[in-house]
Formats: sequence, structure tokens, C-alpha cells
Amino acid sequence: MPDRLPFDHLDERLARAAWSRLTEPDDRAANRLVATLGAGPALDWLLEAARGLFRAVPTEPPRGGWRTAAARWTPRLTDLDPRRELEVIARRGGYLILPGSPAWPVGLDQLGESAPLCLWAIGARNPATLTASSVALVGSRASTAYGERVTTDLATGMAERSITVVSGGAYGIDAAAHRATLGVYGPALAVMAGGLDRYYPNGNSQLLAQVAATGAVLAEVPPGTAPMRTRFLSRNRLIAALARATVVVEAAWRSGALSTAARAAELHRPVGAVPGPVTSAASAGCHRLLRESRATCVTDAAEVAELVQPVGTALPEEPTVAAGLLDDLDLEQARVLDALPARGEAVFGAVVRSAGLDEASVRAALGFLELAGRVTREGSAWRRARVPRG
Repeated sequence: MPDRLPFDHLDERLARAAWSRLTEPDDRAANRLVATLGAGPALDWLLEAARGLFRAVPTEPPRGGWRTAAARWTPRLTDLDPRRELEVIARRGGYLILPGSPAWPVGLDQLGESAPLCLWAIGARNPATLTASSVALVGSRASTAYGERVTTDLATGMAERSITVVSGGAYGIDAAAHRATLGVYGPALAVMAGGLDRYYPNGNSQLLAQVAATGAVLAEVPPGTAPMRTRFLSRNRLIAALARATVVVEAAWRSGALSTAARAAELHRPVGAVPGPVTSAASAGCHRLLRESRATCVTDAAEVAELVQPVGTALPEEPTVAAGLLDDLDLEQARVLDALPARGEAVFGAVVRSAGLDEASVRAALGFLELAGRVTREGSAWRRARVPRG
């Protein structure tokens, strides 16, 4: 581990960029440490912790304690230098946004300790301005013609009302929402799960470049970060927080779009759902929202516009949207599985660095995954198990 960092870590911009590399999204312990000590002094604390010197932190420790948190972060101290990522984003015409700056979307602050430490951005417009009046249109990647038609109608109606359409840039409903918005020169905002050095999915790279040219594309992770599945789930909280309301246009029973709706409800933001044919599995998640939660049935742009109210004025009751719908693995197990390459293998240390967890947690997760038949070990390396088709 380095004795000192090769950059001015007391520079707030560099320090927060560094923390975005050290941590996984939605790391509440890191947020608490930075809020208590400051981003730069928190890096000093971590350097000392890496040498076994644990200074007391004058705040309540996170779950598992500060030693466990430090063990999660220290593997990424090696070669840490955020100036490289800042150069990459600058070459792509992007920049870093810090909390409290004029470009910072204030809706993110409602996330509390789940708020991002900074935002990486590429775009022609101020994200804070874009999100002042905004709605998230989300749904399945495996969309139907019905879902894409409704999305086009809703997004066009939002754009005509100068309401920013927020989505995740994926295939299916996300792409339809962005495409329709751009078609009528409306304001658009896309939120990525990976770094902005390359847009994902690759098939939507041109579409996302158009979003950046007229609106903005955001990420909380630095360039070079792969869009792993757990990062998509964490990204959904940003979509919910950036938008004044969230509408699920088309979603299956276990769609990831439901997690965005759940996060919006947790933030007391309005949630809408578009009904579909009762025979369509692609709309089962929307029907589930309408039946099991306080989601509002929306069928046209005017009804969506009614949801877009000042943040915090809707849904004062406890949220009832189920959040844990997506997998049989807990977060750490899913993160470790995501850290393994889709093809090939990885040694234990590489898995630790990629997953952003401490060694004990990675070892426990790998053991569980091996017993469950999800991973295999070959000598000192680990690989994903082949899943039979059919």
C-alpha cells in the first residue's frame, strides 16, 4: 500500500473523484466518513487504516465497523490517481460535479447517506436545470410494440411540456423514451451504471451521444468502471432521485424497473404505472404495482404531467412497493458474482478489487456461490459456472 497519494488529496474535486473509484455505489459508510472528516482527511484516515492505524471517527460506526469498511476500500488504493479519470472525461467533453455546485441536482440530497459523492457528466445542459421539472420513464429491455408505442406517446407529451425525460439508456423502454424525446427536440437525461468512457449498451451509443448533445448523461462511477448488474440496481436510486416522478411503462413481474419504482416510493415521490393487456407477461409488473402499491394508473401524457409536483409533496405514507424482487443472492454475493469475468477466470485478489468488498466477505460469498453451483475454482482462480440452456 502507498505511504502517500500521488495527487493533492486535500483538493475537494480530486478527493471526491478518488472516493468514487475506491467505493462501490451506495456505500453509506464512505458517505458517513466523508461527511464527518471531509473527503481529503478521510483519505488520510484510510491511508493510516491501511497501515493498521485506526483513528477514532467521531460518528456512529457503520454496520460491521470501520475496520470492515476500510478492508473494502484499501485494495483499490494501489495506483489510485483520479487525475487520469478526469483527463479521460475531459477528452470526452465531460466534467465532474460536486455536491453544492450550481450543476448539482438537489433531488439527490434526499438520498441522505445513499447520495453519490460526486457525479461524472457529459452534456450540453446543466443537470440541475434539467431535473427541475422531470419524470423518469422506465421499463423492460424486452419491450413489446405496445410498450414502445405508449412510451413514445408519453415521452413526446413530456417533451412538448418542457418536462425532462429521465431514463437509463438501455434497450427497450429506455431507448424508446430517449428516441421520442430527441425526435421533438425535448430535454433528456440518461443515467449510466458504468463509466462514461464508453456508453453502454454499445448498440445505443449513438443515441446516448445525442442525449449528451442536447441534454446530459450522468454516472456516479468514474471512467473505466464496468456496468455490472449490481451497479445497475444502485443506479436505479439515482434515476428515482433525479426525477420528480417515476412512471413504469411496461415491466414483467420481476423487472428491474420495479426497483426504480420502489426507490421513488421510498423518497415519497409519485409513482405511476401504465396498464397493459391482462394476458401480457410484459405488463405483469405494472399490474403488480397498481395492485400492491399506491402507484397511480396513468394512460396519457396529461396524467403523467399531473404527477410532476415539487419533491416531497406526494406519497407521505410509508412506501409499499416491494424492493427485493430481482435475485436469490444477497447484495454481497451478487457483487462477487458480477466481479467475475463473463469469460475466463480471475484470481482471488482481482475479485476483491473488482467487487469492492473486504477479503472475508469475498471469501464467504465465493464459498456460498461454489456450494450453489454458481462458480467453480481451478487452482487459485475462480470462474463462473456454465449454466445449462433450456
